[in-house]
Amino acid sequence: MTETEVEITAISSLSQIEAAEWDACACPEAADGRPKDPFTTHRFLGALERSGSVGTGTGWQPQYLLARQAGKLIATAPLYAKNHSQGEYIFDHNWAHAYERAGGRYYPKLQLAVPHTPATGRRLLTRPGFEEIGQSALVQGAVQLAATNKVSSLHITFCTEDEAEAGAQMGLMPRISQQFHWTSNGYTNFDEFLASLSARKRKNIRKERKTAQSFGGTIHALTGDEIQPEHWDAFWLFYQDTGARKWGTPYLTRAFFDEAHATMRDDMLLVLAEQDGRLIAGALNFIGRETLYGRYWGCLEDHPCLHFELCYYQAIEWAIDNGLTRVEAGAQGAHKLARGYLPVATHSLHWIADESFRDAVQKFLHAEKAAIDEDIEIMTEYGPFKKSNPEVDP
Repeated sequence: MTETEVEITAISSLSQIEAAEWDACACPEAADGRPKDPFTTHRFLGALERSGSVGTGTGWQPQYLLARQAGKLIATAPLYAKNHSQGEYIFDHNWAHAYERAGGRYYPKLQLAVPHTPATGRRLLTRPGFEEIGQSALVQGAVQLAATNKVSSLHITFCTEDEAEAGAQMGLMPRISQQFHWTSNGYTNFDEFLASLSARKRKNIRKERKTAQSFGGTIHALTGDEIQPEHWDAFWLFYQDTGARKWGTPYLTRAFFDEAHATMRDDMLLVLAEQDGRLIAGALNFIGRETLYGRYWGCLEDHPCLHFELCYYQAIEWAIDNGLTRVEAGAQGAHKLARGYLPVATHSLHWIADESFRDAVQKFLHAEKAAIDEDIEIMTEYGPFKKSNPEVDP
């Protein structure tokens, strides 16, 4: 091997690589502050692994990619072999059914992603200065791994727009999906955000917040050492309730929250509702450099508008107060539009081994993109913000 050649290897556990070496590719910006997002850090992916939220029996089998040049790690990627399509949030179930109806075997497949986390971020993780060669090596390595193991497909999900463009130039098929994000317009407090809305939407949010906050208790926004281990006992009950209703069984194990508490509590914002000394509902967010990521919500009692308050309004208020410019509220949910969250495109990349099936998917993706582009345009036009003729605040 010459000094310019890149060697690709796959490891089955992050315990096989030092955190500092991995993070030099995953979040080099964290040398002077927070990472852009915590989800590809060694501590987050390691917590998933150590807690049994990925690995044997989960359908997420780690195959982390490492790219080295002259012995130096220049790029990494969180890659997993999968035998289902759960916990991805960019759906390919119809592809799987069509592939299998045609006599093929869709699973296993390879997923280059952060498990159970529909948050946009870098997936092809490179050291600064090695972006082009590192991204190319990771894509080639992942495709080669898929081809060698005769799996049906490779999927890179919730990647950045820049990565989607680079991947398309490398022959992968780009796909867009849709989420709802809140973006600051330089607001210094929640009232300034409200002032940017139409009068009707502004009035509705004030009404919802008043209703939610009259549930008969108090709301706590906790981060860092304010979060105590016993808070996770309560939150686990909330998470189980939501997980059972949405997915059948929760994706994360109870041990994940203990692992996260030990290594990531400064990266988390836990919003809890307490009534008569008992925690009854909560929302978990992760804190990035500029973005707050809403991830999990649950409750033991139903109270009007409490979900909106804990998940959306508290997140916006905390982001404004702490200088963050964006809130990503997770997957799906057109109801977020009326609460200040606008539709945005999210990106993924796909490689299909079978040529005829690849052609069919490509045609589908062209049609899907046109439909989503139109949907985003229409919903943005009908968003909650003031139009050119401001309304008078009642």
